[in-house]
Amino acid sequence: MPRPADVPRPSNSLHRPLLLIPFLALALVLSALVALPAPTARAAEALTDPIPERPAASGIGLTVEEFASFPKTDPPPGPVTDPRLVRHARINYLSELPDGSGRMAVPDLNGKLYLVEDGKPHVYLDIAATFAPAFFASRGLGQGFGFVTFDPGFKKNGRFYTVHTEAATATTAQPDMRQATNTNFHGIITEWTADDPAADTFSGTRRELLRIGFTGQIHGIQQIDFNPTAQPDDKDYGLLYVAVGDGGQGARNTEPQNLSRPHGKILRIDPRGSDSANGKYGIPAANPFTGTPGALGEIYAYGMRDPHRFSWDPAGSHRMYLGHIGEHAIESVYEVRAGDNLGWSEREGAFVFDKTATDPCARILPLPEDDARYGYTYPVAAYDHDPPAGWNCTSDVGRAIVGGFVYRGQSMPELQGAYIFGDLVDGRLLYAESAKLRRGSGDLAPLYELMVYDESGKRVTMQDLAGDDRVDLRFGRDAEGELYLLSKANGKIWKVTGTRTFASCDTGDTKVADVMGAENWAPVTPAKWRFPGSEVILAEAGAQRPGPRRPFEYAVLTAGPRFGPVRIEGEVRLDTPVEVTNRDVIIVFGHQSDTKFNYAHLSTDNTIYPHNGIFVVNDADRKRIEDQWNGRTGAPPAITDTAWHTVRVVHCPGTGEIAVYVDGSNRPLMTAVDTTLTSGRVGFGSFDNIGRLRELKVTGTPIAE
Repeated sequence: MPRPADVPRPSNSLHRPLLLIPFLALALVLSALVALPAPTARAAEALTDPIPERPAASGIGLTVEEFASFPKTDPPPGPVTDPRLVRHARINYLSELPDGSGRMAVPDLNGKLYLVEDGKPHVYLDIAATFAPAFFASRGLGQGFGFVTFDPGFKKNGRFYTVHTEAATATTAQPDMRQATNTNFHGIITEWTADDPAADTFSGTRRELLRIGFTGQIHGIQQIDFNPTAQPDDKDYGLLYVAVGDGGQGARNTEPQNLSRPHGKILRIDPRGSDSANGKYGIPAANPFTGTPGALGEIYAYGMRDPHRFSWDPAGSHRMYLGHIGEHAIESVYEVRAGDNLGWSEREGAFVFDKTATDPCARILPLPEDDARYGYTYPVAAYDHDPPAGWNCTSDVGRAIVGGFVYRGQSMPELQGAYIFGDLVDGRLLYAESAKLRRGSGDLAPLYELMVYDESGKRVTMQDLAGDDRVDLRFGRDAEGELYLLSKANGKIWKVTGTRTFASCDTGDTKVADVMGAENWAPVTPAKWRFPGSEVILAEAGAQRPGPRRPFEYAVLTAGPRFGPVRIEGEVRLDTPVEVTNRDVIIVFGHQSDTKFNYAHLSTDNTIYPHNGIFVVNDADRKRIEDQWNGRTGAPPAITDTAWHTVRVVHCPGTGEIAVYVDGSNRPLMTAVDTTLTSGRVGFGSFDNIGRLRELKVTGTPIAE
């Protein structure tokens, strides 16, 4: 339940209104906190891999085409010492103006507001020049001209709103709200009114709505927006949502829990009202804390570190989703409702955050048994990000989440209802099915990774498109619900035009089946094999042979032709007891010789290099080629018991795409792109275990011997 605002909670033991505690009692409580065991005493509880489940392969690729390219800009006033700010253009968002013109608005953190028509950007308003010399964008990843949003009635009233930052030393203006310590930067929300809403460049008036002071140079005002699903007769119509970060201070204090300050909160205000403290906007009566003594009535939800991007699902109950950037490890998606407390900085995601831990890998702890009594709202989806170099934590994905949108457009029916988002640093694209984003269930929605195909049909990464390892990914959406991908690295925007299924080539229609007889197989060591008629059985484990490192024992199917494009289907079983670790069987394809072939390794282990992946042997030691291996772990184990499992392998030599499916899933367990071997025969085997194959069907395009 929401708590009264006053003093932030310094510990989980203080989840009660501190104004009700006499001063002496409070001093005793704080003394007791100082006497708690040192952080090292709690290190045994620390979670070094808090979310072990990694995003799975989806087998879906987004097809994109370049939409617009922006001119190079530099952060004013300079100089810039942080290389992360040296981008081609720091474009931050894309939205369509709500006037039916089809024009798209794009803010550049370095100070210019662009409108894009027919793929060509032009400057509509120079924010940096308007507010110079106070305008500041030279330090802090979110500093500068951060966001723009347009009033739902812009076509008639010409109103829109911007966020920019100023250096406190360069202005005489005073913040309406500030942090407890020194104010070094201001985040300002400005209302603009265009004389002619249809004009190509701005001419009109402006007024300041709200100015918030920040101690630090990060986590300022990240996004402002109107709920586009609200209708004119809804109470939410025309209300402005404001995502305010913790100023980079929440890891050291409890301001995000303090309802008397705006930091670490989402605010909701009425730009047409006047009952705020500064008289420049209104406070909606339906806001959750308007009746709470000492609380800011503007607060809609709280307990946040860096509420980076939020959006509403255009369909269904129009749920609001927030992409929340974590401090230590947890990147989260929340469904946000009025009055929610996301828990920062006592919680990071659905974990205890230990501010006192000196070991960087001991800051994430399990929830206490009585956690329900605190009333925190936890993520509906999350991943743990890769730790910095030198840490011994084990995490899995990217470095920082960028929130996206629930897709309700027309060009991607396979992703209808998917919440599509990504990692802003490495640019990987992810999604979760919105039906699985279940608030309060205690279960995180499964995450799936999306691929990208360029206009030529070539599979690429966002890093390829951006021309940089740091993509600085952002999303946009047009009035039709179609998606756009933005990169600061090269200042380009791509429109998502559709989807493509990975390894979806025409494999041909030549079939080979009913081939379980011994006469159809060529084993490495015939004495180790049995062919009872309905199965192919590797009855005795193989032994390592001279030459390149490769599976010890396998049999090649000699019946039928050698295949180029091929689809292999069958059922496999591992006969070695799984209590013995690292057990495996393999599916061979593209076999040309004993030292030149591909194989899919199906194992009970996914943590060591030789297991559970896709490999190529090319007259050299086997090489791991699948997308899922990150240097520490691969795809989830393919086989963990001695039951029969269906397996399907598809190889498309034209593109090099290889997909491995297990147990009837329509999503591949493993994917790879490799053009080393373009044809060959298929087979079955293992490294040093025993197992069997049945119901084999091979369908492909024959290649002349």
